[in-house]
Amino acid sequence: MGLDAQSWGIFIGNFLIGLREGLEAALVVGILIAYVHKTKRNHLLPPIWIGVAAAIAVSLIFGAILTFGPETLTFEAQEAIGGSLSIIAVGFVTWMVFWMAENARALSAELHGKLDAVQTSSWAVIVLATLSVGREGLETTLFIWSATRAATQGTEIGTVLPVIGAIVGILTAVLIAWAMMRGVMKINLAKFFTWTGAFLIIIAAGVLSYGIHDLQEARILPGLNNIAFASQDFIEPGGFLATILKAVFNLSTTTTWVEAIAWVLYVGIVMPLFFWKQKRGHIPSRKVADAPKASGMVHVSKVVNKVTSEATSSSSSADNKTPTSD
Repeated sequence: MGLDAQSWGIFIGNFLIGLREGLEAALVVGILIAYVHKTKRNHLLPPIWIGVAAAIAVSLIFGAILTFGPETLTFEAQEAIGGSLSIIAVGFVTWMVFWMAENARALSAELHGKLDAVQTSSWAVIVLATLSVGREGLETTLFIWSATRAATQGTEIGTVLPVIGAIVGILTAVLIAWAMMRGVMKINLAKFFTWTGAFLIIIAAGVLSYGIHDLQEARILPGLNNIAFASQDFIEPGGFLATILKAVFNLSTTTTWVEAIAWVLYVGIVMPLFFWKQKRGHIPSRKVADAPKASGMVHVSKVVNKVTSEATSSSSSADNKTPTSD
């Protein structure tokens, strides 16, 4: 059975969320691994991978709690929790988008410094990797859960398809990171993070609107019956435009004034600020250069340095001349 336009829209939306967030996490792992190889401290690799595995496990447990935890609660309690978590997810995603714009250049140096500080303790390295990747994992889990609820409520689409979309996006991010590690692929990460960031802002606006609607249904916020527009009055229900409104913009068929105002204000304020920061050049725009396939982990270090525009020290040229073995 083929997928309709709405199903594809929800799938692609969660795919892009997983791709964006997955590539961020993959870059964090790549920075840690490349630095360990460069400084010839390969004994720290197992603790790093243990930390990554722990972060994934915590994220999966968090997702299960979000999905199955509220089932025994009353309708009002479920809506209150869902609405509150949706708004929190919007806050995290907004912070993440701007944090990447402000701190991409210093990300590599920051992780290097933390790894240098804890290099004598395997447990400390595990904690560092768990926290570094776990932050991305928990944030991704919360946002995917919120976006899935917003896009599928009132439809016959279950949660399996959106989750598959997110998983495919994350796996694609891992594949891209691996290709970059091996020097067989180049990608303009500046443009990638810019346009996926803009897309996340659009999705976040819909999640914010949906969260407000949940809080209205929980009788925490007023205005549930003050309808700004009902899309079925001017758009054919189930048609292409209705599908886009629901699957991409997460706007309900009956949008209240509070929802509509929140959506417009969020996009109208956050989107211009985001592109303004890109215009100021906070995110580096250089493309990842090709490198010989034989120098896999050395290439990872070069990729990371180009992506984050890390300020190099005077001794870095000497380090680059020293062959590094896998």
